[in-house]
Amino acid sequence: MSRTPVYSLSHGGPNIMYDTDHPAFQRLQEIGKEITTKVKPKAVVVFSAHWQAERDGQIEINSAETTDLIYDFSGFPKNYYKEQFPNVGSKDIAAQVIEAVQAANINIKPVKRGLDHGVWASFKVAAPKAFDPEENPLNVPIVQTSLFSSEDPHQHYRLGQAVAKLREQNIQIIVSGMAVHNLRDLRFTYGGSEPLPYTASFDAALKKAVESSPGDRERMMADLLKRPDARQAHPTFDHLLPIHVGAGAAGEDLGTRLWTLGEGSLSWAQYRFGEVAV
Repeated sequence: MSRTPVYSLSHGGPNIMYDTDHPAFQRLQEIGKEITTKVKPKAVVVFSAHWQAERDGQIEINSAETTDLIYDFSGFPKNYYKEQFPNVGSKDIAAQVIEAVQAANINIKPVKRGLDHGVWASFKVAAPKAFDPEENPLNVPIVQTSLFSSEDPHQHYRLGQAVAKLREQNIQIIVSGMAVHNLRDLRFTYGGSEPLPYTASFDAALKKAVESSPGDRERMMADLLKRPDARQAHPTFDHLLPIHVGAGAAGEDLGTRLWTLGEGSLSWAQYRFGEVAV
């Protein structure tokens, strides 16, 4: 049975929209082009590091069709807060997500919430050949779903398993975070591009876990949070947990690291689970 692959994006900050010379800019473009020209989904369901549910034990989903973007960042030039990314939600797609999640005994609450920068900034980068609002829009509904409020990797893996069947309906699942994300240590790396030791070690461990056999993957990915370098690579796990959702949604499909770049206290690794149907 044909099914869409699952993509895990390292999205960076909103400045990636303007940093056209950054290697990650090109890689996000390539992924965007692959999605619009080869996968050609009818809708996108996306999970971002920047949305955790308000209540324990449940998740939230945007069920509104029209919302405003969320500019969930500070200290950037004024033009950043005027950026636009035209998009539309879908009550029908949201209802399918709700049905799938409830079937797995997960509580889910419909809300009205716009896309955060973990979604719209990285999607906007995936241009000019893909996702560009003017030249080649994604042109399908985008439905964002939250993470849990917890840092439980198994809980997020099961969330991915719950929505996995949507892939058989030509719905694209994208998760957006960072492979390594320590903003506190950025001050130690200004002016240099070499990865800090924990960036390199955690990035390698993440690759090993994601590319492990599906039968071992949940355990190996959960063990990442127990590593001695885990809290250096991720002082909080909000940017790591999206890939656990993606791995759960992958089912028996293998994970592949498409590209990585360790840069100070950040890693830009991009992953795909499954293959693009020919």
